[in-house]
Amino acid sequence: MECTIHWVADAGMAMMATTGSGHVLTMDGAPEGGGRNLAPRPMETLLAGAGGCTAYDVVLILKRGRHQVSGCTVRMTAERAEADPKVFTKLHMHYVVTGQGLAEGPVARAVQLSHDKYCSATAMLGRTAEITHSVEVMQAG
Repeated sequence: MECTIHWVADAGMAMMATTGSGHVLTMDGAPEGGGRNLAPRPMETLLAGAGGCTAYDVVLILKRGRHQVSGCTVRMTAERAEADPKVFTKLHMHYVVTGQGLAEGPVARAVQLSHDKYCSATAMLGRTAEITHSVEVMQAG
């Protein structure tokens, strides 16, 4: 896996990342740090990446178990250390999974498997942050 980051000098503190798969991601800093607030902060992208990683796991685990999944949302909240480096110290992930005839048991199991075994992003973040999660199951209309 690889990624190249380029500073976009004429855009304040904007950074352009090009991933090994050829995708582009823009990040920016807060105005008080010289940024222009044109894109997410780097730490927000890290948080989003962790959410995407675990959501991917949950959907895949449920689909492999032949559950009728039609939606998955992960609402994340994070707290950071006050001193540099301002690592994440607490993360809470609230999963809202929608499906036809979907029970809470398999969803909770999929979330737990993601955290315990499959999600490399939350495994890394778990070294500095206390990670908690909750599950909500919605029936598809």
